Amino acid sequence: MTPKPPWLRVKLPAGPGFVRMQSLVRGSRLHTVCQEALCPNQGRCWEHNHATFLILGDRCTRGCKFCNVTARKPHPPDPDEPRRVAEAIASLGLREIVLTSVTRDDLPDGGAGVWAATVLAVRQANPGSTIEVLVPDFGGNPAAQDAVMATRPDVFGHNLETVPSQYPRVRSSADYRRSLDVLARAHDAGLIAKTALMLGLGETVAEVNAVMSDARQAGCDILFLGQYLRPSREHCPVERYVTPDEFDALGRTAREIGFPVVESTPLVRSSYHSDAQCDYVAARRSSAGQRNGTETEHFGRFATERGR
Repeated sequence: MTPKPPWLRVKLPAGPGFVRMQSLVRGSRLHTVCQEALCPNQGRCWEHNHATFLILGDRCTRGCKFCNVTARKPHPPDPDEPRRVAEAIASLGLREIVLTSVTRDDLPDGGAGVWAATVLAVRQANPGSTIEVLVPDFGGNPAAQDAVMATRPDVFGHNLETVPSQYPRVRSSADYRRSLDVLARAHDAGLIAKTALMLGLGETVAEVNAVMSDARQAGCDILFLGQYLRPSREHCPVERYVTPDEFDALGRTAREIGFPVVESTPLVRSSYHSDAQCDYVAARRSSAGQRNGTETEHFGRFATERGR
């Protein structure tokens, strides 16, 4: 295996904040994508009271070749999970909440009912906090997607993950157009849509640019780009390590395409804490509250300022 370059080396988890988060997650019988996906930012995020909670268990019905989450027959949904997640988040005093889940193709609604119950429970227990969801495609079921959208999360995320040419190898159970439709549906519902791509899987710059254009045309506001890291020898190999300068160039292209918020660095992951995202969400909230017809102008000004 090709050794990781210096810019991908991170410190091991440590510190009182990390220990506190670890204790609460274990004590509440919860799962986090930080652990399941072997996120390189786990130490940094947990130390700063930031975590992404994984609902609907820790077993996925799909076996995507980039993901470290276990692919095997899942357990039935836990009806008490929404309460436990909400109470754990309240105990931590989180103001920025990120929820994601495994894919549950075994359930008629893909888990949308649990998703909706969890978002509502979290919002009730944590008033004033922002809630970001990172959802699966729910098998393309529009009613299931609408059930989650109806809870009005502050950010509605669904990852495209890679370019279309890599789907058969990287995420064979997914469909690129179906994922674009999820983002477009969120945009049409008036939500802030977000997506992310992993680089280093064999894609070309032209392919990445095309996907960024597709995502923006679908109404996506937030784009995160990061380096793919191979969880094990059973997963897709890293074809190459994309340099920080290349990430910077792609970030500039994304802003030129029109994305108001872009994070493009090797260690970025979809749930990475972003000050730019927080500011954008706050601006959208403020504009929605004003209801004075100047929302479009306000968003355009924000995007211009962020692109400088």
